[in-house]
Amino acid sequence: SVSFSPDGKLLATAGFDNDVRLWSYPTGKEARILKGHTGPAYCVAFSPDGKVLASSSHDKTIRLWNPADGKLIREIKGHTGIVDAITFSPDGQQLASASSDKSVRVWNPADGKAIKTLGSHAKVAYSVSYSADGKLLATASEDGTVKLWDVKAMKLSKSLPKLKYGVVNARFSKDGKSVISIDRERMIRLFDVASGKESKKMGPLADDPYGLALSSDGMTLAVSGYAGWLYLWTLADGKQKLKKKLPSFGAYCVAFTPDEKSVVTGHDNQKCYITSLA
Repeated sequence: SVSFSPDGKLLATAGFDNDVRLWSYPTGKEARILKGHTGPAYCVAFSPDGKVLASSSHDKTIRLWNPADGKLIREIKGHTGIVDAITFSPDGQQLASASSDKSVRVWNPADGKAIKTLGSHAKVAYSVSYSADGKLLATASEDGTVKLWDVKAMKLSKSLPKLKYGVVNARFSKDGKSVISIDRERMIRLFDVASGKESKKMGPLADDPYGLALSSDGMTLAVSGYAGWLYLWTLADGKQKLKKKLPSFGAYCVAFTPDEKSVVTGHDNQKCYITSLA
């Protein structure tokens, strides 16, 4: 994955070469390489204060780094499979993870200890996302479900309707009233959190979607796909406002740049591309 620091001055990237890299933005110069993972790095996430960078890997571990000097703070072990996704809670007090071992776990980043294994999916868990108020956690899985977890009670709140195909990514809308998902049926779906029902469906897309990002105002959705397409959708009316061919295929992840005039996509060829949305 790719992730910008809260101040927008650093871009973190997770690579198949096992390394996590930090780049100065907007110059694009490499600031430092964080070495330590013994397998491909899958996901990177900054803490809300920007003082910690978390990375997860094929090596089944999570590593916490100091982005200021590139030093390892601690290693977190516990998953028995690839750690596909990680994210900090909005208050920075928790780190949630989703894994190919099917489990969803919550950790204390301050000491690296497990707070709880929330539960599991029937197949690989691909993504994990907190609601803006930190009360709910959404996870997406190859089993065709998105599960919503009650963070305070540390238990399952509800499972959204099971889809025919795997759900690759899911995240909350800015107001927390909806969950947005992308799936192997090449659809973008919105689910109402309160009722658990599907409220909107957009697509089908021209290729398999992997990357999912939301603009800071919560109005625009960016999706990147394996065949190398970038899509922008307006959530209010459910209309596609941009479809653009990226320089390469395998666009596994997408993030809006700090000024939101462009997006960064991370690709199969171990390159990142900055693409203007003009």
